[in-house]
Amino acid sequence: MTGPPQVRSVDSSRTTLDKAADENFPVAPFFVPRAWRADLMAVYGYARLVDDIGDGDLAPGGADARHLGVPPYRGDDRAALLDALEADLRRVFDPAGQAPGHPLLRALIPTVRRRSLTPEPFLGLIGANRQDQVVRRYETYDDLLAYCELSANPVGRLVLGITGTTSPERVRRSDAVCTALQIVEHLQDVAEDLGRDRVYLPAEDMKRFRVTEADLAAPTANASVRSLIAFEAERAGQLLAEGTALVGSVHGRLRLLLAGFVGGGRAALAAIAAAGHDVLPGPPGPAKARLLREVGAVLRNAHREG
Repeated sequence: MTGPPQVRSVDSSRTTLDKAADENFPVAPFFVPRAWRADLMAVYGYARLVDDIGDGDLAPGGADARHLGVPPYRGDDRAALLDALEADLRRVFDPAGQAPGHPLLRALIPTVRRRSLTPEPFLGLIGANRQDQVVRRYETYDDLLAYCELSANPVGRLVLGITGTTSPERVRRSDAVCTALQIVEHLQDVAEDLGRDRVYLPAEDMKRFRVTEADLAAPTANASVRSLIAFEAERAGQLLAEGTALVGSVHGRLRLLLAGFVGGGRAALAAIAAAGHDVLPGPPGPAKARLLREVGAVLRNAHREG
């Protein structure tokens, strides 16, 4: 089990955007058009800021709180920060009103205007982090999927919006990929999440595999925990397989970008399997060579189906 979350002492837009390098998949790789890259990073900066607020990773009363107009005595109040962030977000969509106070929200304005994005996906991410403050356990897999609808699926919909490729079928496939990636992240971060008093493994599955929270707090996973992680990983793999057709439905550099998302998820699942499904010592991360192989496999499959 990990210790308390590490609060960043120097909080700036650059610090937030630098976290893109730690993701399982490339956020805005060099090969995408420059305009896409700028828009993808603007959306990533917003999404990362929301998560940092929800996870308590901001310095209390630091620059982010000041940008959002939250007084120092409430600077570590996550609910207050999320409320202030929502108010600032609404300024992004009100060109006649007051400009947003946070630089990451101001950076979002050109993207929203250029791509005609709507507030709903952005609000969904705030809703997920509000839910994190009050819901720390999920009884069923369906409950977890409903959470992923807020916490993960908006990101894929924003990528489709930025690239001008939104369609009902693509949204459905994108949702499957994004939910899978969220579940994979939960599996990698079981110990870290427990340190934050959060468990994203469905309680009904824990009961089925006879896993307790004490088991999750151990330094290494016992056989029951490993079986549970393998079960949830298989579910995530099925969702990735369901969403993989999204890659073949687009062309050019967007196909490569989406293959990076899917391949990143597959490589992360392979790393979990290579660790014997023991995720408790720390997040099993995919090697770069494995990531490249998985991306290549996704692209080959997309070419055959395209």
